[in-house]
Amino acid sequence: MSATNTIAPVGRDALEAWPPLPLGEWQETYQTLHMWTQIVGKVRLALSPPVNHWWSVALYLTPRGLTTSPMPYGQRTFEVTFDFRAHTLWIQTSEGAVRAMALYPRSVAHFYREFLAILRTLGIEVTLNPLPQEVANPIRCDEDDVHAAYDAAAVERFHRVLAQSERVFQRFRARFVGKVSPVHFFWGSFDLAVTRFSGRPAPERPDADRITREAASHEESSLGFWPGTPEGAVREPTYYAYTLPAPPRLAEAVIRPEVAFYHGDLGEFLLPYEAVRTAADPDAVLLDFAQSTYEAGATLAGWDRATLER
Repeated sequence: MSATNTIAPVGRDALEAWPPLPLGEWQETYQTLHMWTQIVGKVRLALSPPVNHWWSVALYLTPRGLTTSPMPYGQRTFEVTFDFRAHTLWIQTSEGAVRAMALYPRSVAHFYREFLAILRTLGIEVTLNPLPQEVANPIRCDEDDVHAAYDAAAVERFHRVLAQSERVFQRFRARFVGKVSPVHFFWGSFDLAVTRFSGRPAPERPDADRITREAASHEESSLGFWPGTPEGAVREPTYYAYTLPAPPRLAEAVIRPEVAFYHGDLGEFLLPYEAVRTAADPDAVLLDFAQSTYEAGATLAGWDRATLER
């Protein structure tokens, strides 16, 4: 299947559909929202049956935000959803109870206390580890009065970027008939991702932490979107792709589009979001990046592509 046979977004101008998202303009909101998603995500981690590669902890995109999907609590279920249009956190139970929590500029500690208090009013008691994961210099969520920003317009732009990315990721995912993850949002690293698997176990990595050992237990090819961090190697919104374990000569592979490149320190291919959103056909550019990086890694790693691909 050709990566260039795509249908561009319809009904609105492409630059509006793929909005700008410079990190510097919403960095403080991003950091606050990251911690809020960690708090909600930790509820799913605590209550959901474990699934390989941490799939049981991820959030999922909705037309209006992010959701946990239904979670079990005894014989009941409930769902927590970020609504980035109404700027409300919704908690809904299988008995029909609904609670709303407004999203506005307030500290992570304040969000933490109110959210857990609402759960208790619904008869849901859950113990969370308040220390954030996968962030530099973490502050306990129940003590974090530092992060307290919420720019509603910036959050809406971020959601639009996720929505456009997820739409293309789903098309790319449909080309694979082997084991493949859902398109999901990991609140630890704050990225949207979809991962394909060869079906073979990956070599053990005794030096890896618990999160990495479980996430990378089998050979994989992953595609994702990350908004970047000011102190990290990627400081602007970026698409990434990698193959684990990385086969020899992967860094030398020819990929598309030309603006994409291999980042040696990260061991990943990167494509700036800005190059996608300003392209004449953003879908085609992103699909080309996804397809060419997957083909490079899978071919060099000797995947059984004839069996795995549609």
